[in-house]
Amino acid sequence: FVLGIHPNALAYSMTTLGAGMMNSIFNFYYVKLFLNRYKISEVAFHQAQVVFMIWNAINDPLFGYIQDNSKFACCSRRQFSILYGAPLYALAFLLPWFPWKHYEEGDWLSGLHLIVALCAFDGLLTFVLLAQCALFAEISTRHESRLQLIKYNQVATLIGSTSILFCGLISDNMENFAYFQAFAVLVAALATACMCYTGKYSTSQYEQREICTENANLENSDGALSWSSVISLTKQIMTEKNFLFFVTMNFFQVFHLAFCNNFMMIFADNLIPKDVLSSSIRSIMYGAGFICPQCLVLLSHTSLKKFGYYRIILFSFYFEGVAAAVMFVLGPEHYYLLAFYLTTNMVVVQASFSLFNLPLADIVDADLIKHKRRSPLSSMVFGTNALFTKPAQSLAPMLVVTILNQFGYENLNDEVAQPDPSLFLGLHDAMFYLICLVPLCIAVIQILTWTPFSIQN
Repeated sequence: FVLGIHPNALAYSMTTLGAGMMNSIFNFYYVKLFLNRYKISEVAFHQAQVVFMIWNAINDPLFGYIQDNSKFACCSRRQFSILYGAPLYALAFLLPWFPWKHYEEGDWLSGLHLIVALCAFDGLLTFVLLAQCALFAEISTRHESRLQLIKYNQVATLIGSTSILFCGLISDNMENFAYFQAFAVLVAALATACMCYTGKYSTSQYEQREICTENANLENSDGALSWSSVISLTKQIMTEKNFLFFVTMNFFQVFHLAFCNNFMMIFADNLIPKDVLSSSIRSIMYGAGFICPQCLVLLSHTSLKKFGYYRIILFSFYFEGVAAAVMFVLGPEHYYLLAFYLTTNMVVVQASFSLFNLPLADIVDADLIKHKRRSPLSSMVFGTNALFTKPAQSLAPMLVVTILNQFGYENLNDEVAQPDPSLFLGLHDAMFYLICLVPLCIAVIQILTWTPFSIQN
């Protein structure tokens, strides 16, 4: 401990800092970039999302099994996975922001560009962050230590999420694209340095055991990566009812989060007139959507200890449902209230999602005890969870883009044809219904699936 700072918690959280800077920018801007600037066709956008959905679902359990069972140190040692994966992760982050040529409307190459960008970024994100998630479960089994990790993590995420605020202010919300590109390169360099710090300085209580297992695997490497092992271990994880409750609830949380990240800017730009909110105020509003969740989790640290994550998460679902119902009743004409609702909804969804490592870590511990394992299947539990929840990241933009295009969204930025403005009244109504009814329906489903969860620290 130096100046009251826990060195291992600090090292762990540096990956969160680096990943947070990149992920928030990537998720917030890529949909608008490809739809509005690269003018990708709806068909190509859906094709890219389908390919991404398949790859997104497969790579998590695949990397999870490899990291838990591989005899290569760059895969089996969590720190090495982060250290060697970090530079590639940062390079993948830069892929979407540099067009391969000047794209014409509906250009097939923009569709290929989106496929490559999504799959490369998610593959390397998974490789690095799955190792970090496993570290979370393996640094300590004590609930107090895990809360401390959450606290450090939230500070790191808080600092990392300011990248959205600065990016918006520097690039005028991506209107100045050259400034946006330069800022993205700077973020990639800083993120690489942060994640390499984790790879160098973090430690796990299972480290010695992993080294022994590594040596044993070298002596006895007879098909550790067999398909029967994958199926058997996955089946053991999936027969745990608490895991099934959590995965169902988490699927809708990931869907809701993707919905907020990808479309908050698009909804705000269309539903709130520019003379009501200036560009700089909008940048602050978008930044708040990423910064305030971490402040909320930090402020609720005492409540977490007192009430436990189960009640806090359940309360967040009730809050989201009530807020959506109230906004729907009030209507879209209250612009400042609508801006506040969009921001608050994003804050609560992101804040509750930040706590999800706690129930997953408890599921890892329960699996360790139930099956009397020598070491926890941390990566496999996190990876199997991702197998069922990650497809929601693609389903959300596919569903929303399809609905919006039914009401003429694809013609909104058409510089050649100037359609009748009255046609967009239906588009604005559709947007308003989406931002109210999607959170309301998700909240009801999550309350029903989270209530039976029985690990309630």
